[in-house]
Amino acid sequence: MPTLVERLRTAGCVFAEEEAAVLEETATGPRLEELVLRRIAGEPLEYVVGWVAFDGDRVAIDPGVFVPRQRTAYLVEVAHSLLSTRADERAGIVLDLCCGSGALGLALARRRPGLLLHATDIDPAAAACAARNLAPVRGIAHLGDLAGPVPTDLRGQVDMILANVPYVPSAAVALMPPESRDHEPLATVDGGADGLDLLRRVAALAPYWLRTGGSVVCEVSEAQVVAALDTFGAAGLHARVHRDELRDATVVSGLAAADRRPESVTRFDAVPSTDPRRPR
Repeated sequence: MPTLVERLRTAGCVFAEEEAAVLEETATGPRLEELVLRRIAGEPLEYVVGWVAFDGDRVAIDPGVFVPRQRTAYLVEVAHSLLSTRADERAGIVLDLCCGSGALGLALARRRPGLLLHATDIDPAAAACAARNLAPVRGIAHLGDLAGPVPTDLRGQVDMILANVPYVPSAAVALMPPESRDHEPLATVDGGADGLDLLRRVAALAPYWLRTGGSVVCEVSEAQVVAALDTFGAAGLHARVHRDELRDATVVSGLAAADRRPESVTRFDAVPSTDPRRPR
């Protein structure tokens, strides 16, 4: 009789040994066989077991919620590094936009105990999942579009904006692995014609939420670096690129400098929330 590893490998699982260990850690007996059959049928492992290991922690993942990629831990590392360069010792105020499961905000909060974290997602399933994951670090999850549902008294006070926006060009979505293409909501991966539709919106709102010296960080592909830097620069942010070759991860950051901050926050109203409801 084939072993679990052999069954997974035959089904096309590239990391069959690692996946077998995760499945056997999660369940035994008939329940294990049920999970194995779901995985062999092509359902993402993270949906099957209900969690993903991310940045040294276990994060709950519900079906239909975007699964954080391991390379995206680099975005958290960049954010933590930028926060650590500040002169004061505050843990900071952080917005996690397009938060999905809340994995990025959770990872940053674990690294910086005491930070004030607000996370948002336009999808109800994601916002609910994030609310559960962020409860242990007292993070607040909001249902709504980008910064739309964030309390307005935080405008101009935020130290860091994490925005793991979808950045796959629309024409390239069909080339993605079936696990993502067939199971994750299209809106969590499709970034428009050039993949930067959401990044442009985040760049536009960032200066009105960030304090002087605050930063926004987004993950992009290498091919999008020049356009992303130009977008951040056009929004009045000092832009730079960060690269981790080992993980093939690229991050663009934008610093809100005193000499380039907007004079008022009234223009933010041009980027409203499309769903002001918040999860209980």
